Amino acid sequence: MLKTLVNFVKILSSEAEPGQVSLALGLSMVAGLTPLFSLHNLLVLLLVLLLRVNLSAFLLGLTFFSGVAYALDPLFHRIGLAVLTASPLNGLWTTLYNSTLWRLERFNNSIVMGSLLVSLLLLVPFYFLANWAILRYREHVLAWLRKTRLMQVLSAVRWGGDL
Repeated sequence: MLKTLVNFVKILSSEAEPGQVSLALGLSMVAGLTPLFSLHNLLVLLLVLLLRVNLSAFLLGLTFFSGVAYALDPLFHRIGLAVLTASPLNGLWTTLYNSTLWRLERFNNSIVMGSLLVSLLLLVPFYFLANWAILRYREHVLAWLRKTRLMQVLSAVRWGGDL
């Protein structure tokens, strides 16, 4: 747990652009909140590999959001069920389900649908909020944090790099 916290501080304190870290965390939110073995997560992984995002931030965020997803599954189920049973959308769901590609996506599962909708709706606001928070952290907290006794001790321990 302590090593994970140190890794997170290292990511926030790194020379990487805040946008790279924010986008990595945003994409990890989409992949982590939705079931891991979904077709859309292949697209997320492709974006992570094609775009210049911080891979460490993505993996750390994926671990975090995968844990959060279990707590939010009842909410995702209610949202997904409401969308899947909405009368005006019945024709759309029938058409999509008759296509093999969309059937592989498993969108007819209420948790998959709810978690995908929530994560996609939160992606852009989360990106801007994370970007803002990283900039504020680097501007106000980082210098103070490096001067604390605890950080000096943690920096002396071999964690795989400097803080």
